[in-house]
Amino acid sequence: MAAMDTLSLRHARRIALAAQGFTDPQPGGPPDVRHLRRVLRRVGLLQMDSVNVLMRAHYMPLYSRLGPYPVSLIDRAAYRGPRELFEYWGHEASLLPVGLHPVMRWRMARGHSWGPPSRLAKEKPELIKRVLEEVRERGPVAAAEIDDPSERVKHFNWGWNWNEVKTALEYLFFAGEVTAAARNSAWARLYDVPERVLPAAVLNAPTPPDDEAFRDLVRISAAGLGVAAEPELRDYFRLPLAAARTAIAELVSAGELRPVRVEGWKAPAYLYEAARIPRRVTAATLISPFDPLIWERGRVERLFGFSYRIEIYVPAPLRVHGYYVLPFLLNDRFAARVDLKADRKAGVLRVPAAWLEPATARTDPSPAEVASALAAELRRLAGWLGLSGVEPPVLGDLARELTAELAAQSRPGLA
Repeated sequence: MAAMDTLSLRHARRIALAAQGFTDPQPGGPPDVRHLRRVLRRVGLLQMDSVNVLMRAHYMPLYSRLGPYPVSLIDRAAYRGPRELFEYWGHEASLLPVGLHPVMRWRMARGHSWGPPSRLAKEKPELIKRVLEEVRERGPVAAAEIDDPSERVKHFNWGWNWNEVKTALEYLFFAGEVTAAARNSAWARLYDVPERVLPAAVLNAPTPPDDEAFRDLVRISAAGLGVAAEPELRDYFRLPLAAARTAIAELVSAGELRPVRVEGWKAPAYLYEAARIPRRVTAATLISPFDPLIWERGRVERLFGFSYRIEIYVPAPLRVHGYYVLPFLLNDRFAARVDLKADRKAGVLRVPAAWLEPATARTDPSPAEVASALAAELRRLAGWLGLSGVEPPVLGDLARELTAELAAQSRPGLA
């Protein structure tokens, strides 16, 4: 690789998948904390999201890389001492290794980037102070447990129905003055002060200069992406444009990033120094809409020829593929996409629709092979979710083949 100036698209895909951990060996037994740490070394952080139609977003990347595992691995690491993960704004709301706390302090120091929390802090600093004092006295505490007579106001057009206390807590959370001690049964944050939650060694670690923090974060991004253009390196941790560009240039000068050309890409790309090209990729797994592999949709389209948009916020009549659609990774390409819902009351994994992606090479799996692999993966996913079966799809151009495969694999004597 030292003399390589141009990467083929297939090599770039394999580099990206290896960097994300899709070529690492599967656990020989039940996954444990060592496997959690291995995945985190690959991906850097786990995005969180409130949608629970299938499984909460931060649990899915480990499943996609390790197969079925006990979700208590993540819960213990994030919410029991000694903590290995903490909640903060990384890509979006995320779980990050506690060792990243010092390098995220530049963001804490810059103040909340959203209008309502910033305005509240300017207009009612006494409220911010009172809420912090209550957390210090009563934490861990949910926003609903702190008295607030103000009217609720929806923010950001997402339907978030926050009162002033919740808005103040989110301001303090962004500033690092409070953190998430736990999540309650309604998945609401329980806030507490960092000194009662995070390891003392982490809180006492020196804060690096901003330029050093940006280099560290771009380095993590580059390691997780393998090969990427500037926008993706910047997007991984949502870094400021000028700071990210400077950090990239410094890492190029240090030899940690190498400019390369990727077949079909217009933008220059950067290859991480430790990236490798595996001879093959043999993955067969579903990928969450919030997986780091597909965060940056433009890169997904350039790498895989796969146009992907999440349609949660699209009105139902205007959706193309479905409400909660997961890409199906088969070897080194996205071979299908499938709309899924965990019907916990009925105990089944429902498949409203399944769609086949067009083959791009003669060596790509046939529709029947895709259906067979996807059926096996759906049954595996259902088992991990504690569901007893899979309800076949009713829509999509893969529905017939997948329905037949699900039926065949459910017969006695077939795995």
